[in-house]
Amino acid sequence: MLSKKSQYAFKALTYLAEKYNKGPVLISEISKKKKIPLKFLENILLELKKAGILESKKGKGGGYFLKKDPSKVNVANVIRLVNGPIAMLPCVSLYFYERCKNCDEKHCGLHDMMILVRDASLNILENRTLKDLLL
Repeated sequence: MLSKKSQYAFKALTYLAEKYNKGPVLISEISKKKKIPLKFLENILLELKKAGILESKKGKGGGYFLKKDPSKVNVANVIRLVNGPIAMLPCVSLYFYERCKNCDEKHCGLHDMMILVRDASLNILENRTLKDLLL
């Protein structure tokens, strides 16, 4: 399940994608237009900036903007950055693998099924970008 933080991140990113190449956007504008609490949004945008997805400009005419074309910002990468693992179990995660306690992965039907779920999800999410989220 996507966290509220992830949902807000995608709302902000799609808003910035709509404004791509039109200059920086004030955080207060994003907050108001997308109904995202300002303090929460500040933290999300800073995290996205540190990850190289966003850039910012200070001063008059400043704000946040996408560093790359929306067609180059992968949905799966944003989810991993903001939400964490895409897999539903840690033992099937590609980037956040952890062995489940009291489980033998070689003889676990749930493990095997969750690999199929993970792969189906990744097949969609890794082949979609911010541009695909624009209406």
